[in-house]
Amino acid sequence: MRKLLLFCAFILVQTAFAQQTPVLNKAKLDSLISTIGAKNKAMVSVAILKDGQPLYSSASGYSEITPTVKTPATPDTRYRIGSISKVFTGTMIFQLIEEGKLSLTTPLSKFYPEIPNAAKITIGNLLNHSSGLFNFTNDSTYSKRLDKKVTHEDLLASFKVKPVFEPGAKHEYSNTNFVLLGYIVEKLDKKTYPAALKARITDKIGLKNTYYGGKINPLNKEANSYQWGGSWEPATETDMSIPAGAGAVVSTAGDLTRFLDALFNGKLVNEKSLTQMKTIQDGYGMAMFMIPFYERRGFGHNGGIDGFQSQAVYYPEDKIAVAIVGNGFNSMLNDLMIGVLSITFNKAYTIPAYDSAAAITLKSEDLDKYLGVYASPQLPIKITISKNNATLMGQATGQAAFALEATKANEFKLEAANVSLTFDVAKGQMTFKQNGATFIMTREKP
Repeated sequence: MRKLLLFCAFILVQTAFAQQTPVLNKAKLDSLISTIGAKNKAMVSVAILKDGQPLYSSASGYSEITPTVKTPATPDTRYRIGSISKVFTGTMIFQLIEEGKLSLTTPLSKFYPEIPNAAKITIGNLLNHSSGLFNFTNDSTYSKRLDKKVTHEDLLASFKVKPVFEPGAKHEYSNTNFVLLGYIVEKLDKKTYPAALKARITDKIGLKNTYYGGKINPLNKEANSYQWGGSWEPATETDMSIPAGAGAVVSTAGDLTRFLDALFNGKLVNEKSLTQMKTIQDGYGMAMFMIPFYERRGFGHNGGIDGFQSQAVYYPEDKIAVAIVGNGFNSMLNDLMIGVLSITFNKAYTIPAYDSAAAITLKSEDLDKYLGVYASPQLPIKITISKNNATLMGQATGQAAFALEATKANEFKLEAANVSLTFDVAKGQMTFKQNGATFIMTREKP
């Protein structure tokens, strides 16, 4: 749902090599998962399924952390899966198309004529993010109201802003598209999204731990979300009326692998629908993305909401599904998925030592010279630098604050998003780097 800072990264494309028949090294996977937990790099649950049968399942970290309670995560722990919800929503839309209640060319105006460009936006445009509708989670006020319950009418009103581009002109990720698709499911089924999800997917294929989320309840095996700031600290909790069909589903890693296996083996949609979902244009499929790994072509989605992150992918040639879901990250989820896939497919891989010796400790007063609001004409966001005792904090426009780790007196990093910040106090500037991109940001005057 929420993108970490500026970029939404997916699994890398590696150099192609000859395909190998995977023989799972469970001991090596166990070592990887236990290491990231012991080093406080992530709190996750991992599941692998092959030919419809569970192949691997493990968890590390905690589902709940309080001053008096630490509840270990298990494979049955339930997590918010963010934008992987879009695959569930897209599946229901294709079921409705197969039932003759919709088509890919049905205009949005049939349901919501008040939305800008509704007569020109089709169901297909919504599914593959080519509608041009503004992504409502990018609004500068989003983070200030994410814990507030909203109605359909509230969200629809917020969608009536100037489109970013004309429908079909290009593809650009927008949560708005899938909130609308979820509402359309409700209209056509004449039932709530949670009820439609249950009838159309979870009951049909026997998913016991997948449902539309509500207020997090640890007694129901639901994980709270956390962020790293020298220790695991509570993160925000979005009211699930906001993400709706774009990001409100709760699940387990195991259920996600079973869902993808059912989807790719004709238990939820027919072959024509699945082919349309997998058809990639400008990097976008319909409710899914291609996720290549070496010579393999997988399909799936990632997700992020509050402190939760997740990735789920299916490799049709191997009939293997892999899912990682977590509630706290102090490293890149993408890197962890690369490790899991490398071990799964017998690729050369060394488990990282996760040595944090490069980190240094600064005093609270050492941070004062970096505080302020930084902006660049190259970026649509500003970054506010503040502090929490002796921890430097950053916050991008419309997003939650994040803790930064000092590597030098003037250099800081957020490993979970592959971000580094270098300050030049004399010039009043901050160099922002992420995923190979570099931006010079200047501190605004008070």
